Amino acid sequence: MATAEQHYILPRPSFDKPVKILIVVSPYYKDIADNLIAGAKAEIEACDASWDLVEVPGALEIPTAVGIAERTSNFDGYVALGCIIRGETTHYDTVCNDSSRALQLLGLQGLCIGNGILTVENRKQAEVRAETSDQNKGGGAAAAALHLVAIGRKWAAPRKGVGFTSDILLAGDTDGTSTA
Repeated sequence: MATAEQHYILPRPSFDKPVKILIVVSPYYKDIADNLIAGAKAEIEACDASWDLVEVPGALEIPTAVGIAERTSNFDGYVALGCIIRGETTHYDTVCNDSSRALQLLGLQGLCIGNGILTVENRKQAEVRAETSDQNKGGGAAAAALHLVAIGRKWAAPRKGVGFTSDILLAGDTDGTSTA
């Protein structure tokens, strides 16, 4: 088994207003999920943010739960946690690809999501990745969500007249005073 290569980790973001994160986890492999959750909670708390936790049956339900929460709640970001270990059938490929694709589509719609769903060949790989004192992928997913929240807040500032705006001008209306 190859050792993890060292990589650069961004400094933690800071916030001037409270941040609320929803952790959505599939505890199919409970011990692995518990380590992912511990890492995510610690990272969120290190940024003085708050979190809530919801469990779903499997990785395929994680994006649906995120979508429901986005429509019905007031979370700033989401952390998706779970573990998919390759088995003897192609079901592994379906679960890995579809859960990841659904989370990516939600992200492209503007949701701030850190994807911490492990996709591994065996239990040992999952244990190493979930362990908070080793690769801490739960903490990494929380950090990703928090960084996206910070970016979203940065860019949500009032426009200064540069770039594209959402103002719609009707034909012949040169000063934006149309009442149509």
